[in-house]
Order: sequence, then structure tokens, then C-alpha cells
Amino acid sequence: MKQEVFTTGPSAYKSEGSKSTFNPRFWTLVAFVAALAFLRVVVVKSGEEFANFTPIGAMALFGGAYFTKNWKALLVPLLALLASDVIIQQMVYGGEYGAFLYKGWYVVYGVFLLIVLFGNRLIKKVNVKNVLLGAVSASLAHWLITDFGVWLGGIDVTTGLPFTKDVSGFIKCYALALPFLKNFLLGTLFYSALLFGSFELAQYKFSVLKRQPVA
Repeated sequence: MKQEVFTTGPSAYKSEGSKSTFNPRFWTLVAFVAALAFLRVVVVKSGEEFANFTPIGAMALFGGAYFTKNWKALLVPLLALLASDVIIQQMVYGGEYGAFLYKGWYVVYGVFLLIVLFGNRLIKKVNVKNVLLGAVSASLAHWLITDFGVWLGGIDVTTGLPFTKDVSGFIKCYALALPFLKNFLLGTLFYSALLFGSFELAQYKFSVLKRQPVA
């Protein structure tokens, strides 16, 4: 008897937006992303020692890997990020860094959407190698792109002055960000293992969560 093999690739399967009015797979995916967004608020509220140990990279990779429709892969994690950002700005920081979003948010959101695409392209089949590749790629992209923005318009915390617009200032900016890169990578690895592992286990236990093959 031929065994069906289920992967996260979109070509051979119906999307989670099926003809039925209620799709358990889609809403379970949404619940997983929402739970991680809530966990992000808890982590930020816990203090500076967890700075950048964030689940946003894992949220983006997860959405890109499992939602077969591109607009869902982009929209669901993006809304979760936006909601958690607004809650953090209001409830944790009391609007100190902005009423709803912080300075330079558009750079972070752009990188977030790029990481969604990494999940869509690099994790067509969920396994340790692909998730690890996605997590490392996401972390490096976040470091390189967001800290380029910091170098252009941010403040050198060691001097209280803007970074010098030369090679020395450029290198110093990225060097100062290395601890944040480490935390972002560790957070992405940890939360990716939690998210992907939990959903793969859920699919194994409950067949209704598996993507159905096209008839």
C-alpha cells in the first residue's frame, strides 16, 4: 500500500483555506502564532536580560513554512507582530518609545517579511537541517539589515553620539550588536524548536491537522 508523504510544500496539496467553513489546520496554525506573540510580551516584560531573546524570527519562519497561501503566510504573523508591538509599547513601556510603534519599526517589519519568505523557501520540508538553516539565515538577515539602520541613524551607547559615518563607525556598530545577534539566534532556535516540534507532534497525533492531498 502506497504511503502518503506530507510536506509543507504547496504544490501537491490543498491550502488551509479549504471549502469547509471551519478548517482546524488553519486555526491551529493561527493559535500557535498568537500564543508565541503572547509569549513575546511575557519575555519582554521579564527584563533586559532577555533582550532580543525573541520569538519573532520563529513566528515568521513558521508562518512562511506552513501557510500555503502567500498572503496568509505574510498577514497572520505580521498581525501577531503588530498586536504584540502595540501591547508592549502600551503595557510594558507606557508609550515611552512611541504611542503604538517604535522609531525605525518599518525596518524591523521589512526584515520580518523577509524572514517569512525564508520560511517559505528554505523550509518546504520540516526537518532539523532546514529549520536550522532558516533560523541562522533569519538571524543574520536581522543583524545585517537592522543594524545598518542603526549605523545610519542610531546612537553609539558608549559615547552618546551618533555613529561616525566611516569604516570605524560601521564596524563598531556591528560589533556592539553581536550580543543581540547571539540572543536573537538563540531565541529563534529555541522558539523554532518549540513551534515546529509542537505542530509536527500535533499533526502526528491528530490527522485532521495534516494538509490534505488534492483529489
